[in-house]
Amino acid sequence: MPAIILSLFQVIFLMVLAPAVSWFIKRMKAASQNRRGPTLVQVYSDLGKLFRKDMVISETASWIFHLMPFVLFASTVAAALIVPVLGNHALLGFMGDAILFVYLFALGRFFLALAALDAGTTFGGMGSSREMTLSSLAEPAMLLAFFSLGFRSHTLSLGGMVSYFAGAEPFQVLFFTSLAFGALLIVTIAESGRIPVDNPATHLELTMIHEAMILEYSGRYLALIEWGHQIKQLVFLTLLANLFLPWGIAGSWSFPALGLALVLYLAKVFFLAFVIGWIEIHSAKLRLFRVPDFLSVAFVLAILSLLGQMIVGRGV
Repeated sequence: MPAIILSLFQVIFLMVLAPAVSWFIKRMKAASQNRRGPTLVQVYSDLGKLFRKDMVISETASWIFHLMPFVLFASTVAAALIVPVLGNHALLGFMGDAILFVYLFALGRFFLALAALDAGTTFGGMGSSREMTLSSLAEPAMLLAFFSLGFRSHTLSLGGMVSYFAGAEPFQVLFFTSLAFGALLIVTIAESGRIPVDNPATHLELTMIHEAMILEYSGRYLALIEWGHQIKQLVFLTLLANLFLPWGIAGSWSFPALGLALVLYLAKVFFLAFVIGWIEIHSAKLRLFRVPDFLSVAFVLAILSLLGQMIVGRGV
């Protein structure tokens, strides 16, 4: 089977699986509160209902408001195209794609902030300013973590990093990447809008960040935004799973290797989703002015990881 078809299958698989991962975290939270929670079918049904609903558009909205959902969704899918899923190769992977990964999400964030301002609401302006402030801390931490992993693996290609760590000894992977893992885990929580950074369940809170920017959206525009946000969360979890738990990555495109890789991938992703859900259940949302302190921890961990790699040396 051609590699390009399998690579496209991986991306479609991520797009289909993304709502299920969000559902898993919701069910965890509901179980901790002695509630039943939504069914798996309901998550997909809600997206379908949004695609069928009419849209209410602000009178002050310009072309930016209409363009943003498509840019946000396209940039997220493009990021998924450069992340290895079942194997160590991605459809659009190339040398230096780790940097492109960061700035694809920055592109979507930029248009999201512009569209929130374009709607002319107070909440949109507040959410935009908060999002850009927090991204100024999250993006450098993510870049430094990638530089640390790249220094160890001698490449800034995500596929190359996965290949390198998949062939390394387990102790070496855990020892050399533990600080970078902590940094990227915090960045994943922030980028996914999870507690303690943001509360994805709120819609009318003065402290909301992501939800404040999409209050004016409805219908299929809102469906694209919500689906894109779910894909973004899964892309980050996939990156964590394959970079820091790289065992089980398919070394060939044979069906037995892909089948084993699929089972292990699902186990790793849902384990990381469990970790995210556990943190959310046992944490309170931070005050807005404390969130930069939380993200600063990711920045410090990434710097320490990079310095550690430089001190120890490039060879394992």
